[in-house]
Formats: sequence, C-alpha cells, structure tokens
Amino acid sequence: MSTVAVTGASGKTGQVVVADLLAHGHDVVAVDIVAGPADRERMAVIGAPLLCADLTDYGQAVDALREVDTVVHLANIPAPGLFPAAHTLNTNLAMNNNVFLAAAHNKLTRVVWASSETTLGLPFDTPPRYAPVDEEHYPFPTSTYALSKTASETTAGHIAAWSGIPFVALRLSNVHTERDYQLIPGYWSDAHSRKWNLWGYVDARDVALACRLALAAPLSGSPAFVIAAADTIMNRPSAELLAEVFPGVELTRELGTYETLLSIDRARDALGYAPEHSWRDVLHEEA
Repeated sequence: MSTVAVTGASGKTGQVVVADLLAHGHDVVAVDIVAGPADRERMAVIGAPLLCADLTDYGQAVDALREVDTVVHLANIPAPGLFPAAHTLNTNLAMNNNVFLAAAHNKLTRVVWASSETTLGLPFDTPPRYAPVDEEHYPFPTSTYALSKTASETTAGHIAAWSGIPFVALRLSNVHTERDYQLIPGYWSDAHSRKWNLWGYVDARDVALACRLALAAPLSGSPAFVIAAADTIMNRPSAELLAEVFPGVELTRELGTYETLLSIDRARDALGYAPEHSWRDVLHEEA
C-alpha cells in the first residue's frame, strides 16, 4: 500500500482519516501546524508520525511531501467567520497553492483534498436553483472561505493538467462525529435553523471512506464530488422541508423520505461512495 501524507491530521476530520488509512494498510505521515506533545502522543499510539509544518511556506510543504506517494490535504481554516475575511482567503490559498505545487514538484501520484459544499452557494440565503443540489450548481461562493475553495479548484485543474497528476476535490458537507449528533434534536423544531446547507451533514467516518476511495478510483484530471450523508439532519421528509422553506425551488426527481438534498450520485458512480453512517443509528427520531 502507498504512503499517504494527511495534512490537518490533528483536526476533527484529520484524526479519523488517519486512523482509517492505517486500518486499511496504508502508511501515513501526519502533518499539522499543531504538533504539541498530546498531538504527537495520540498519533504515535495509532502509528502515524506527526510532522509539524506550516504549509503557508512552500519549502515546508515540499519537505512535508518529500517521502510520500499521495496526499490527502485537509489543512485549511475550516469555516467562514473564524478569522477576518481576507486572512481566511489568503491563508487557505497559500496552503492550497503550496501543497498542490509541492505535490507536482515531488511527483506524487494523486492529490485528494477538501473543497467544500459552500462552493455551491451556501448559505442558501438566496435559494438554490434546483434540488437536489449537485456538482453543476457551481461556482457560487458567498464568502472568502468559499472563494478560497473555488479558486483552489481552478488552480488544481491547471496543475493537474500540467503535471498529469489527478487532483480530486471533495466538496465536504458539514462534518459530524457521534459527539456532534447530540445537538441534532435541537434543530428539529425550526426547519429554517439548518436551511443554510439544505439540512446536510456528513459523518467523519464517511469522509474518511471518501478520501480512501478517491485515492484509488480510476480518475484523471481534476474531478470534484459532493460528499454528504445519505440522509438529512432532520426528522421530517426532505420534500416537505424543501416545500416549506424553499417553495419556489424545483425538485428535479422523486426523493426517498429522508434523502439528502446534496446529491451524492456522482460520488457514488465514480468513487463507489456509499455512506455507512447516520445520526439515525445513534439517536431516536423524536419530535
């Protein structure tokens, strides 16, 4: 199996991705700007050395990817509103540009990286044109965070063409762990509370699955895939939610009762992605 660098390895999603890759026979180099004693001990326990690197520095990005075959690039400021808008844009672009160019310099065989559902028009203060929203509902960045992902998808496309390396963008929905599931019943009384991403989410373990599949799938160029759970975060039928909150939005096909409104059809077809986890396996659906 290949040696994979995972950037942002100390983060909520990164830890799950590292553990999943190790469990499936890959060697992993964990990379993060956060590399304190507790982080190092945690990674050492599961068998991944933790390298401290500031990926806004190109030289450090080159060194971090020097001894690996592929990279799963998760390191970024993870959401809008955490830092001033310009800082979010500049920092994410610097990290993404450097990792992409370092991957080409080191002749990696594949780059899998975390784009975002926000590139599709989130938050949906302006209603989507149709639902389920798919990869063609792009690009509509409404924040500098979303713009950093949109611009990076363009950059990835050009570097993929120059280098011949497949760059696979995963447009991740709102990542949840089982601990986060405890908050979900608080959303149910108000359909508007989670309209911003059409009531979407994805389990971190399914993100790890998508990353692993994207490393191996027969792909070329710079494809992008929506990665979400198979269901919504609500305990009401999806079509009913859409009709109440976005009454003018066309539903382009019949939906399963609780089916996601962030289409995962392309990821299912091209990657073999079939989400395995739902909050419904953990919580009771109580009003």
